Amino acid sequence: MAVETLRDVIRHSASAYGSQTAFRYKTGKKELEDKTYENVNQDSMAVSRMLEDKGMLGKHVALIGATSYPWVVSYFGITNSGSVAVPIDAQLPASAICELLNRADVEMLIYDEIRADVIPEVQKQCPQIRTIISMQAAESTTDILSFSELISSHQGTFEREIDPDSLCTILFTSGTTGKSKGVMLSHRNLTDNAASVEIDIPAGTVSMTLLPINHVYCLTMDIIKGLYIGMVICINDSIMRVQKNLKLFKPEIVLLVPMVIESIYAKLKDVSPLIPKKAAAHAAFGGNLRIICSGGAYLDPEYVDRFKEYGITILQGYGMTECSPVISSNLEHDNRRGSVGKLLSNCQAKVVDDEIWVKGSSVMMGYYKMPEETAEALEDGWLKTGDLGYVDEDNFVYITGRKKNLIILANGENVSPEELENQLSRNDLVKEILVREKERVIEAEIYPDYEYAKKKRIKDIQGQLQAIIDEFNKDMPPYKRIHSLIVRETEFDKTTAKKIKRF
Repeated sequence: MAVETLRDVIRHSASAYGSQTAFRYKTGKKELEDKTYENVNQDSMAVSRMLEDKGMLGKHVALIGATSYPWVVSYFGITNSGSVAVPIDAQLPASAICELLNRADVEMLIYDEIRADVIPEVQKQCPQIRTIISMQAAESTTDILSFSELISSHQGTFEREIDPDSLCTILFTSGTTGKSKGVMLSHRNLTDNAASVEIDIPAGTVSMTLLPINHVYCLTMDIIKGLYIGMVICINDSIMRVQKNLKLFKPEIVLLVPMVIESIYAKLKDVSPLIPKKAAAHAAFGGNLRIICSGGAYLDPEYVDRFKEYGITILQGYGMTECSPVISSNLEHDNRRGSVGKLLSNCQAKVVDDEIWVKGSSVMMGYYKMPEETAEALEDGWLKTGDLGYVDEDNFVYITGRKKNLIILANGENVSPEELENQLSRNDLVKEILVREKERVIEAEIYPDYEYAKKKRIKDIQGQLQAIIDEFNKDMPPYKRIHSLIVRETEFDKTTAKKIKRF
């Protein structure tokens, strides 16, 4: 069947995989619960019927919470009714959440009790929100409705024709600079993106989802793609229990961001050298993990080589929220070291003044109620990614830096801070680094790995870091040399997507 909307995805998966497990999650310390593909179909239709009953068809409905079965079926129930889903970052302060709810014209809120603190603020600051639903409340009250009660009382079929090019979801970016923007994605944007990412795994393959579900990388690749190809999607309930849950669920594939990959490797390399590397990986990851898909930021290719020694393949990809999000991806059978993958089949690219522009069916509709920013980002259907790089003759994409981060020195030379950061961060003592211009020369600010320094008995951390920079400078042209160093005692401030805030 043709798959053009998220309703098509759910209809297809229910038909193809019906009684197979779609989601697996913990209900207690050790108890597991499974939900089938047919359960997802039925429960998402119940959400759609509930929205119709509450007069919310076509309205904007927000979701706040960690990845959970109620979150997922709520999302599909909203979008498959023709309404607009607005996932909100659960890590934001209440005041910021209220601002986004108002900016997105939200009229209904479905929330996880982990953010119950937000509700009094919503009731004060968001007068347009008429209905509030708790994912965990056992019973409804005057002010807060129970999700489980509503699902139970609205079971039945729901079908509505949906225009594939209609607005499906608004996702707020968590950029490292400036005000977050509401990226408008259509049904076609999301379904084409999920369908165009090649991955050769059979139905029934077990994955584990770890990334925040309000981010489009998790939403499209873990959830929409996972359901489309019939995966068993295991839900990690806490970042503090990743290791235990890997052993519990025994996934074959996971999606991670580079920061997590780097921290996992730091633990792996501390294992006794007497233990074979593949045995160490087997013990750490539950025994079945063979593929890690990396996205969200650039990953040093050395990590691809390092994990290969442990019997694990890292497939690095590239994308952005505005492109639903995947633009390119390396495949098991078709990858190139140092690249961020080959362009998807539904995507074309060109390079304008060293900046990569992309075009295709996954490019956003625009930014919600931000016409000037939309006009700046889109030109004749081409999305200006803001990334510097190039595309080779085989359509593999290479990223060299961010246009807005580019350092332009007084002598006219251009320096990509990411290039310098990536090279210096290969040293074990450098945990986090930010390179910038200061007084017409280049400065590096480093948060060292204090645990590593203690283990290696490095007492003069400043001196050791300076020695690393001095060695680095020897191979650099004069304009790329680092002239000053700041050593931090605390980590850098980061976005909720774990990217360092540059300004």
